[in-house]
Amino acid sequence: MSEDFELIRGTGNVFRDLDREDADAEQLKALLAAQIIACLDRRHLTGQAAREATGIATADFSRIRRAKLDRFTVDRLMSILNRLGQQVDVSVTLRERPAA
Repeated sequence: MSEDFELIRGTGNVFRDLDREDADAEQLKALLAAQIIACLDRRHLTGQAAREATGIATADFSRIRRAKLDRFTVDRLMSILNRLGQQVDVSVTLRERPAA
């Protein structure tokens, strides 16, 4: 059985592809959270150990691991990375949005 389908290439930002209002901010928060998780994993830190190292609540690390990022701002996630001993460099590229 042959099924026809259309392949649509994404933009590289799943939140934009889903027409989310704050797609760029959500993408940045997701990228920062992924870096926090990678740092915790590299250092083999549990939520409790991360709290002791940073002063950030254990529940916050649990939220980050579960991608529950609605309570976090970009600057808060950057601050958490700083407290984990990481330096954050951000690069910004501006493009005109395509007409809807």
